[in-house]
Amino acid sequence: MKILLKNGNIVFGDKVQKGDLVLENGKIAFAGGTYSDSTDKIYDVSGKMVLPGLIDMHTHLRDPGLEYKEDIISGSRSAVAGGFTAIACMPNTRPVLDNPALIAYIKYKSKENGLCKVLPIGTVTKGQKGEALAELRLMNDQGAVAFSDDGYPVSTAQMLRLALEYTKDFDGLIISHCEDRSLTDGGYVNEGKNASLAGLKGISRASEDVGTARDLIVANTMNARIHIAHVSTSGAVELIRYFKSKGVKVTAETCPQYFLATDKEILEFNTFAKVNPPLREESDNIAILEGIKDRTIDVLVTDHAPHHIDEKRVDFSEAAFGSIGLESAVGLNTRLIEKGILDWTGLAKLMSTNPAHILKLHETGEIKTGYTADITVIDPDIKYVFDAKKTFSKSHNSLFDGWKLKGKTTMTIIDGQVVYNNSIITPFGKD
Repeated sequence: MKILLKNGNIVFGDKVQKGDLVLENGKIAFAGGTYSDSTDKIYDVSGKMVLPGLIDMHTHLRDPGLEYKEDIISGSRSAVAGGFTAIACMPNTRPVLDNPALIAYIKYKSKENGLCKVLPIGTVTKGQKGEALAELRLMNDQGAVAFSDDGYPVSTAQMLRLALEYTKDFDGLIISHCEDRSLTDGGYVNEGKNASLAGLKGISRASEDVGTARDLIVANTMNARIHIAHVSTSGAVELIRYFKSKGVKVTAETCPQYFLATDKEILEFNTFAKVNPPLREESDNIAILEGIKDRTIDVLVTDHAPHHIDEKRVDFSEAAFGSIGLESAVGLNTRLIEKGILDWTGLAKLMSTNPAHILKLHETGEIKTGYTADITVIDPDIKYVFDAKKTFSKSHNSLFDGWKLKGKTTMTIIDGQVVYNNSIITPFGKD
């Protein structure tokens, strides 16, 4: 099918140009200017932003084993509704994704689903136990785009060194959850005034900062690629900035909760505000915004972490960590444009181009003739109140439930096929 997106504000690299976009045979066939030849379908996208398909490189799908929270199908529906054409799923499933057979399962089930592209991330160590390396090369060959022990730091500096040495051989990527668990010491909110007021056990910023420093030093020693997950502290931003200036092959990500929310949320004892790393303070928000602005931080992710309501409606100390994020990401991240931190080209880099480069996804992440026709269309003027109960996710544990947002995905196109259009989802081959 030949599709024409007409009169859109198309994001090309460092510029935005009003014009037409033609998608044919799964590729971008024409971009910019006015297209006058015949097409099978025409969509008028006047006034809307046309971006390369959004890529979330930090999502939890809970499949296999925890499908009561989320599965590949429900998570993919939520993803395309949020504008994501590809999502990388973390390996903390049951069993964990630590072997090629499970990587193959994720690939097969996502393909059968007919929605967004699901990119599996394998574990660094077997069973996430930190005792022995998982089958990294075999998982890579089966389609794993990176490796992470996810909610756990790689157990020791030596284990991280071995993992980096091994993945360096095939240019693999370690995604690091930076934490010194001896400093975390059973805490679950940010250590500070608000934790004391609420009577909740805090986690020192030093836990993340020490973990970040350890991993960057080891990566520097090995001259290997490393990606720092969900940055939340001002200290981590400073460390990443410093090591980047020294030529270390480090990239980094953060999430909306770490530049839009603070630990004041815990004073309401709202367990939806229990996330890992914890919500920090305004000074950390400011540092992360500066890190986004000066490109110390390369990627915006959701850390979509669905949980059944019964796992949140418990005492704060017992509640599960995490907040869903796929369908609120666009409306939250466009606040960076309102704040003057980014423009639309910068947002496209952090939500599409950079994750595509980091994960080595070929011919995607940019709008160029001949590239894969993965496209996200956003109406920047739609104002709405985010209602987590109306999302496509199985779980509704959103920190941002009830927030007033501006900017919403109206169309998601994958391989040249419209899979989401104004709240209607159509899997591949069913249009």
